[in-house]
Amino acid sequence: MRNFEYCNKTKIIFGKDTEDQIGRETSIYGKRVLLHHSGGSAVRSGLIDRVKNSLKDSNIEWIELTGVQPNPRLSLVKEGVNMVKNEKLEMILAVGGGSVIDSSKAIAVGAVNDGDIWDFFERKISPEKALPTGVILTIPAAGSESSTSCVITNEEGPYKRGMHSLFNRPVFSILNPELTYSLPAYQTACGITDMLAHIMERYFTIDQDVELTDELCEGTMRTIINNARKIFSGGEKDYAPRAEIMWAGAIAHNGLLDTGRLGDWASHALDHELSALFDIAHGAGLAIIFPAWMKYNISVNPHRFERFAKKVWGVNSAQEGISQMEDFFKLIGMPVRFSDANIDPAQIPEMAKRVVHFGQIGNYRKLDEKDAEAIYRLAAE
Repeated sequence: MRNFEYCNKTKIIFGKDTEDQIGRETSIYGKRVLLHHSGGSAVRSGLIDRVKNSLKDSNIEWIELTGVQPNPRLSLVKEGVNMVKNEKLEMILAVGGGSVIDSSKAIAVGAVNDGDIWDFFERKISPEKALPTGVILTIPAAGSESSTSCVITNEEGPYKRGMHSLFNRPVFSILNPELTYSLPAYQTACGITDMLAHIMERYFTIDQDVELTDELCEGTMRTIINNARKIFSGGEKDYAPRAEIMWAGAIAHNGLLDTGRLGDWASHALDHELSALFDIAHGAGLAIIFPAWMKYNISVNPHRFERFAKKVWGVNSAQEGISQMEDFFKLIGMPVRFSDANIDPAQIPEMAKRVVHFGQIGNYRKLDEKDAEAIYRLAAE
């Protein structure tokens, strides 16, 4: 087990009707905020109106910025940074899923640090501070509600890059599973796939003697799979499975499952190129990439894949475990091959070149451009 430091400052407020506390929680950090959301379902459901009423009751003023898209765009982040600076806002309030939260985090960094915001994502500079960010989560998936990560797409590439910093952790996150009842099945499935991928990135490690986090990873994955099956067999509005999924999504990416071990993260890098070039949903891209990554790397440590098969999927062979995972993705409506998502395999050489922009990727096995191309081709078979 590796040495580690673990500190998660995000206050989690979980349960029914907890969004009604947003005014009180926000007032701790400021009286003028940027209210950031997509302008879509959160408005139609009446959630944004309830948020505004709660803010008003706590004498909090807000400026609204809408228009967040999946794979959140740099241009909107820059617009938000200018709004925060010009209006002298004190906090960012994100109402939505991972895209809204990541866009909010980027605005929070860009508003109080010198330099071009994209330079943080190109690893040229690191943030020294950030405005506080608060969250009302509506789509359990990315785990951004309590993570240190933030991913933005620069339309001019297009490039998709991540920025990791302790300053990215929200100060509070409100998680009400009832807010997910109306999610389309595809969005629910993308979220489930994303949180499984976050755990698998950590689970496939070269580190030994990490029994506790192995068990935590396996238990969390089983919980996600079991409750996903309940939701997709007619339990769309059942509170219990929705609650399990929402909490598992936060645990999957809040750093707890990292402790004492080094994760891989090659699959996320590989998917970022799919997302950037084809604007595919992150979860859908991961459903395509992860089986291919596993097939390519299974010989590195067959025992790790066998344990994954047995402890997570209840089967005995590593190959069967991968097949069970693919079948699960298909069950919830996810693509598992390029052809399922209309991805042109002619772009494989370009994606393989782009994915090693910062050098080799992955830690379970270091991957270069040729390795990346081979994995993409497995995903296209």
